[in-house]
Amino acid sequence: MRTWIRNAKAIVTVDEEDRVLADAGILIEDGIILQVDGERYSADQVIDAEGCIIYPGLINTHHHLYQTFTRNLPQVQRMELFPWLKALYEIWRGLNEACIYSSSLVGMGELMKYGCTTCMDHHYVFPKIGSEHFIDQQFLAADELGIRFHATRGSMSRGVSDGGLPPDDLVQNLDTILKDSERLVKKYHDPAPFSMHQVALAPCSPFSVTTELLKESAALARQLKVRLHTHLCETKDEERFCLGMVGMRPLEYMESCGWVGPDVWFAHGIYFNEEELRLLVDTGTGVAHCPASNMKLASGVCQLPRMLELGIPTGLAADGSASNDCSNLMEEIRLSYLLHRLSSSGKAPTGYEILKLATRGSAAVLGRNDIGSLEKGKAADLFMIDTNLLECVGADYDPANLLGTVGYHRPAKLVMVQGNIVARDGRLVNIDEEKVSVDARRLVRQLLT
Repeated sequence: MRTWIRNAKAIVTVDEEDRVLADAGILIEDGIILQVDGERYSADQVIDAEGCIIYPGLINTHHHLYQTFTRNLPQVQRMELFPWLKALYEIWRGLNEACIYSSSLVGMGELMKYGCTTCMDHHYVFPKIGSEHFIDQQFLAADELGIRFHATRGSMSRGVSDGGLPPDDLVQNLDTILKDSERLVKKYHDPAPFSMHQVALAPCSPFSVTTELLKESAALARQLKVRLHTHLCETKDEERFCLGMVGMRPLEYMESCGWVGPDVWFAHGIYFNEEELRLLVDTGTGVAHCPASNMKLASGVCQLPRMLELGIPTGLAADGSASNDCSNLMEEIRLSYLLHRLSSSGKAPTGYEILKLATRGSAAVLGRNDIGSLEKGKAADLFMIDTNLLECVGADYDPANLLGTVGYHRPAKLVMVQGNIVARDGRLVNIDEEKVSVDARRLVRQLLT
C-alpha cells in the first residue's frame, strides 16, 4: 500500500543533514519511507498535512508502565528516591496480570497520543504469585495499540534481609530470573530491521540486585545477543550504597560486572565524574536522560551538555509515571530544554538538539538504525502537529526548535507507526479509550485499597 502525506508546512527530518523541508511531503510504501520531498505522487491513501509540521516518531528509552496506576499519590509527593521506593513497594506488591495489561495500555496509549512511536519499558516488580506472564501481557497491550515495543526483563534479587532496598517478598532467585529472561528473548525478540518486538535484560539497580545476578545477566545477554539496561548514578544515596556495600563507585562496580559497552545503556546517569564520562565515551555505553523524574524526585541534574560534547550515546525518556506523573515525551523535550537552560545557560542544548535526543539519539541507544529520522529507507514512524491552532500563533517560524522552546500542549494531530495510523485528532484508533479508561480506573481502585 502506498501513502502520500502531502502539503506539510514543514518536515523536520532529523536526518544527518538536519534538513527542514517547507511545503513538502512523504511517500510511504508498505510502511517504509520512499521519498521526502516536494514532488507530487499518486497513492492508495492521501493525507493532507496543510498547516502541519511533521516530525519523526519519538522514542522512549526508559519507562515503568505499571507505575501509571500509582501516580499523583499525595503520600509520596515530597519524598526522594529511596523512601519513595520503600513506600510504593507496599502498593506494588499487589500487582497482577490485569494491572500490568491495563497499565500498559494506558501508559503506552498516552505516550502514543503525544507522538511516541517506540516505547521501551523496564518492568522489575514480580510478586511471588501470579507474575509469571507480566511481560507477555505488555506485549499483548503493545500489539493491540500498534506501537513498537522494547520490553526489558527486569529483576530484583537482593531484598532487605540481604542489605538491599526492596522487601523480601518482591525479590526472585537467580535461576527464576535467568530462565524467564531466556524464555522471553526466545519468544519475542526480533532483531530484524523494522521489528515491532525487542527484548533486553535489565536487573533493576545496584541496590536491589546481587553481584552474581549482574554478572550472569551480562553473560546471558551476550550469549543471546540482546542489550543490557539498569538504573545507575541516579542519586547520592545510590552512590553511598555502592561504596558501603562493595567499596566501589556505581560505574566502577558495573564495569567490574561486565556492564559497559555499546550494548549497555543506563537510566539517569546524573552523578558520573569526568573520568567516568570518558569511560562511557570510550566504551560506547549509553544513557537515558529522564529530566522530569530527576526534578520530581529531587535527584539532581544530568550533565547533558558535557555528555553531548563528549559524544556519549544519549536518548530521552519519560521514566515511570509515578516519578513523572505523565507519559508525554513532547513535554519531556521542553522540560529538558528549560532545565538545562537554567543550569547551563549558553552551554545548554537547543530545543532541536533535545528533539534529536528523543529521535536519532534514542534510536541509537536502543541499537536501532531503522527508526529515528524521516528519510528514504527508514520506517514510516512519525507524528504531525497542527500549527493552525490559536496557541501556535507566532510560534511556528522555527519548526526544528518549537517543541523545546514553545512546546505543544495537546495530543498530536496524527501519529503513524510503520505506515499505519495509530492516533488521529488526539484519539487512539485501535482501542476503545472509554472502555480502557473504565477498566483501568476499577483496577486502580482495587490496587490502592
